Amino acid sequence: MIDVTEQKQRVAVIGGGITGLAAAFYLQKEAKEKKLPLEIVLIESSHRLGGKIQTVRKENFVIERGPNSFIDNNNSMARLVKDLGIEDQLIRSEAGQTYITVNEKLYPVPAGSILGIPTKLSSFLASDIVSWSGKLRATCDLWFPRSRIQEDQPLGKFIRRRFGKETVENIIEPLLLGVSAGDIEQLSLEATFPELIEMEKEYRSLMTGMKKALSEISHDDSKGIEEQRSFQTFINGLETLIEALEGQLIDTTILKSVKVESIAKTAHQVTLSLNNKSSITADAVILATPHLISQKMFAKQGLLQGLQDIPLTTVASVSMAFPIEAMNESFTGTGLTVARNSDFSITSCSWAHRKWPSFVPAGYALLEVYVGRSGDEAIVELSDSEIEKIVLQDLNRVIPLKGSPLFTVVSRWKEAMPQYKVGHAQRVELAKQELNEHFPTMKLVGSSYEGTSLPNCVDQARNAVDELLIKLFE
Repeated sequence: MIDVTEQKQRVAVIGGGITGLAAAFYLQKEAKEKKLPLEIVLIESSHRLGGKIQTVRKENFVIERGPNSFIDNNNSMARLVKDLGIEDQLIRSEAGQTYITVNEKLYPVPAGSILGIPTKLSSFLASDIVSWSGKLRATCDLWFPRSRIQEDQPLGKFIRRRFGKETVENIIEPLLLGVSAGDIEQLSLEATFPELIEMEKEYRSLMTGMKKALSEISHDDSKGIEEQRSFQTFINGLETLIEALEGQLIDTTILKSVKVESIAKTAHQVTLSLNNKSSITADAVILATPHLISQKMFAKQGLLQGLQDIPLTTVASVSMAFPIEAMNESFTGTGLTVARNSDFSITSCSWAHRKWPSFVPAGYALLEVYVGRSGDEAIVELSDSEIEKIVLQDLNRVIPLKGSPLFTVVSRWKEAMPQYKVGHAQRVELAKQELNEHFPTMKLVGSSYEGTSLPNCVDQARNAVDELLIKLFE
């Protein structure tokens, strides 16, 4: 057993993904700056850190197996990147047109669409992606009253009431959900897009509210509209962030390939029982593992049973390299997303060599494709060659390619995408209250709870650190 030293308080961070790493980093930073007697232990069950963030650097290609970028609306990542001293490695995606595939036809996203919601009525009305009857129904948002529903409701129900079925299916749903693989009829409005609730309350019309929000961004002297909305990553891929975090955790004990099997309370501390038959005592714990794994750690106490109601979806990313001549010259876009009502297995495709030119050697192209979503996950179970064949068939239906890929990298993420169903926020709040009653110096954080994006995870980590240090030292 590893015992806590008399002089220091030990915080154990369980889970070495982006949330756990950020938590350990900010614990270490606060301890150093405020001279806190703190000891930090980071425990990761796999042989590597980073979780879903995995970058493959192969033959001068930069390929992401998991997430490939982030949008930093609240400057959460900017702060972390600055603290790590890797600002010079940040890059922004090249501007380009995104398309939506509806019934084997490609349509450019109408200019001014934010999360699929029109802000430029002229562009929306000029688009062929929605029929005239559908356009007329969508404009009803401009005078429809506010919703009278006070409790949480499905995201699909909320936006369909304002814009109608056709606009939601053909534009808003594909852009709103992206590669999250969710079911708009099951997802919680409150947990996924609470800003839409506030926008309706303030402006009544979502179109008016989005236009107003866009106008406010344009008057921000520090950043332009495109800069604030653009995707970012690092010149050598997202794993640059993981490598920087791990490299700077010099005052943190890192245990890899070690699994926490159970957690028990002992006096004013907690004991973590490990799979190597040893244990660790700690004064506080930040639990940054997926929710089902966290729940299993408390099987003896029967805690966090409600977390089992958070479903997980299986997806796969498929990266394919081609000679540049294989690309269809008539298609100049940077990506496409597929409407759910279309008969396709792929959900989106990004022309990475256009968005991130530094990721690909001269004379080559790189396509990043996603397959699988809630209710349609069987494709992920197929072999790599079968998945590649299906992806090529789908792409060739809308944008013919010449020849076969030079190589393909298939990455499966089984039961890896948490889905925030209706009632999610209340479900998470109850779990946190329950845990706090039994373990007051323990925090639940990660993509299962309060946002799945990288900035969301970093925010959760930083907030957990601030709250725990107050309990430990004030």
